[in-house]
Amino acid sequence: MTLAVGWRLGPYEILGQIGAGGMGEVYRARDSRLGREVAIKVLPAEFSADSERLSRFEQEARAASALNHPNILAIFDVGTHGETPYVVSELLDGETLRDRLAGACRRAKPPTTRRRWRKASQRRRRGESFIAT
Repeated sequence: MTLAVGWRLGPYEILGQIGAGGMGEVYRARDSRLGREVAIKVLPAEFSADSERLSRFEQEARAASALNHPNILAIFDVGTHGETPYVVSELLDGETLRDRLAGACRRAKPPTTRRRWRKASQRRRRGESFIAT
């Protein structure tokens, strides 16, 4: 179920889609009661009919809400609108985990390069040649 901009999910007005994944679609929304922007994760209709997926979705919400840590997002609300289950959480701006991991992979040296640098460092400490083989 793709939610259109301006559509209302209870007291939340959809502002746009942030992303989609295996467990649902995530939207930026405005909480009309508290006047703040939030993230809403919605379980798609084809998954909400599957009791196992619905159970995992609810378990994920319970697990996240039980934790209180600065590096874990806060859960504000859980509910169902019609046949659509949703979880409302704080909205965190920044890069996605996928982008962060892709950047880390680009920055990492291949193992063979690391091995050559390590050998060269060892040779330099021993006063040998700087040429890595």
